[in-house]
Amino acid sequence: MKKQTRREFLKTVGSAAVSGAALSMVPSCASIGQTIGRGGKRPNIIFIMTDDHASHALSCYGSKINKTPNLDRLAKEGMLFENCFCTNSICAPCRAVILTGKYNHINGVIDNRKRFDGGQQTFPKLLQEAGYETAMIGKWHLKSDPTGFDYWNVLPGQGTYYNPAMKEMG
Repeated sequence: MKKQTRREFLKTVGSAAVSGAALSMVPSCASIGQTIGRGGKRPNIIFIMTDDHASHALSCYGSKINKTPNLDRLAKEGMLFENCFCTNSICAPCRAVILTGKYNHINGVIDNRKRFDGGQQTFPKLLQEAGYETAMIGKWHLKSDPTGFDYWNVLPGQGTYYNPAMKEMG
């Protein structure tokens, strides 16, 4: 398993964003994988976020009870956050922090009742500027429509657990 710190990960993503922005000729997802920067490949980025899991809920994090072979394979072939901390463990505020990189009192989502202001800078918007195609699928829970995504299909509100209705692109 390749070990990478959160700082190294953000540096990689930031470098890709800056390189992509500098290469304004990167118009679509067809260019993903195009050689950029110091001879490296533009990384494909898949961010999987799940709710209500303790650090030992996945076998790639050491669970002796849960077996998650597909996620373990992704962790082994990609990267795994091994020293990451949460500024707010509540659902919507946590999502807002991840999207913006701002503390909750600055991004405006201090609890699950506040609406996320999609006009703020977010990492998906930066990735779009760098030529990436972005998508959000699953639980959004921010009381606003997603912004910064070329495609989105989200659960309305908290969502239901079985056979949920989805809200696709508005």
